[in-house]
Amino acid sequence: MSKPKMFEKPIGVKDYLPAAVKKLRHIEREVLACMQGWGYEQIITPTMEYYDTVGVASSTSDQKLYKLLNNRGTTLVLRSDMTAPIARVVSSLLKEEEFPIRLSYHSNVFRSIEEEAGREAEFFQTGVELVGDSSAEADAEVVALAIASLKAAGVERFKIAIGHVGFLNGLLEEMLAGRDEEQKLLKACLLGRDHVGYREQLRKLSLEEPARRVLEGIVRLRGGQEICDQAILLSSDETARKSIQHLCELWDVLKSYGVCDHVLIDLTMIGDFSYYTGMTFEGYAADMGFPVVSGGRYDNLLSQFGRPAAATGFALKTTRILELLGAERDSKEEQTLIVYDSDGRDAALSEAQLLRSQGKSVLTDRVVSLPEGLKAVAEAADAFVYKGKHYTTLRSYVSTTVEGSSAT
Repeated sequence: MSKPKMFEKPIGVKDYLPAAVKKLRHIEREVLACMQGWGYEQIITPTMEYYDTVGVASSTSDQKLYKLLNNRGTTLVLRSDMTAPIARVVSSLLKEEEFPIRLSYHSNVFRSIEEEAGREAEFFQTGVELVGDSSAEADAEVVALAIASLKAAGVERFKIAIGHVGFLNGLLEEMLAGRDEEQKLLKACLLGRDHVGYREQLRKLSLEEPARRVLEGIVRLRGGQEICDQAILLSSDETARKSIQHLCELWDVLKSYGVCDHVLIDLTMIGDFSYYTGMTFEGYAADMGFPVVSGGRYDNLLSQFGRPAAATGFALKTTRILELLGAERDSKEEQTLIVYDSDGRDAALSEAQLLRSQGKSVLTDRVVSLPEGLKAVAEAADAFVYKGKHYTTLRSYVSTTVEGSSAT
């Protein structure tokens, strides 16, 4: 293996330059403030966790975990999501806390990727977990908060697709009882949003024609509350019917939140069926093929940490939102340049400190004399570029010009 070149980085990681960092931090602040407004308190967990606890409990497949050994030979993992670490904290440090518990976070997470996949091995997530409430009200709260968080992040055009793993589990068990491998193949196609592959798998199965029509028809079950009314007629399975009833209740709560314009029911939306236990959802922004938010109910995770409890939550794909919005400079930001010579230094640096104490962004630069370009700026009172940086205000403490002259 050749030695990496001086400026090379590992596959899947990236540098964030100042404009991107500024945008990322803005998204983070706005979203966390939104979540705080809904009663969610921020938590920070370690970057490294024990493999035997958080690692095995994670929804991330084992081959995608970054593993390392400490000096005692114990296997650790870089966190691959925030849900399992928060479950650990809820079951230990917060074990005396009364349910429900509402927590938020913003963190980088790590997942091992195939080099040719073009995906990121390190990325940022901002999300919430609502632990200790199994109701449709709780599920509706996290969906409504996901919508509010996307808006706070600056995403304007998006749709949230909601499904329920119980519906598909119950329907497939009714139609393909005892045929577990065939059920897994169909679920895998739906999980990958491969509807063509799903139909091809159905054609290979030995099925009665009514059952085939029902299973083929579920890929068209996308829409509003009327989808629940149609779906409940498709199955007599108790699990499937209870799942649809739960979605009906959830929709009623979302109507009260006034967010149904952003939501559609998609009964092929099942999330990771080995991890989620109930409602699942994904949010897609216009002009982006990947989800910008995903979440759902995972009622079995907390029991792995010794404190069984219902739980639901979501994670914004913050890095994808950054890509969607771009990292262009905010034209509304005000930045002041103060130039000074040796005679004007005391006054210039004093004013810079005063402006910074008022929350303004100020850069100072010592010059021998005021450059001709800055003289023109001072006279025209325009925004300007100086040494490659954009400024909206100029203040000069140079003896060759008028003290305190400014341009806005």
